[in-house]
Amino acid sequence: MSNNPADIEREIEETRERLAGTIDQLLYRSHPKTIAQREIAQIKAYYVDPATGEPRTDNILKTVGITVGVITTLVVIRKIAG
Repeated sequence: MSNNPADIEREIEETRERLAGTIDQLLYRSHPKTIAQREIAQIKAYYVDPATGEPRTDNILKTVGITVGVITTLVVIRKIAG
């Protein structure tokens, strides 16, 4: 670190630019649309292999099985209670 005013001003300007870039990145990453796109991409990657574009049938079947199980359980509970 130098005591030269020109060097200090340059360092302040460099720090200001770095901070502005960091703030821009944080604003982009925390924007609701960006978060939604990231979540959608994550869900798609769970059901479709990104490398081949083929559906991941094991994950699809797990989801279908869980859904059918939950619906069946709700129907049975409703019949018992009603």
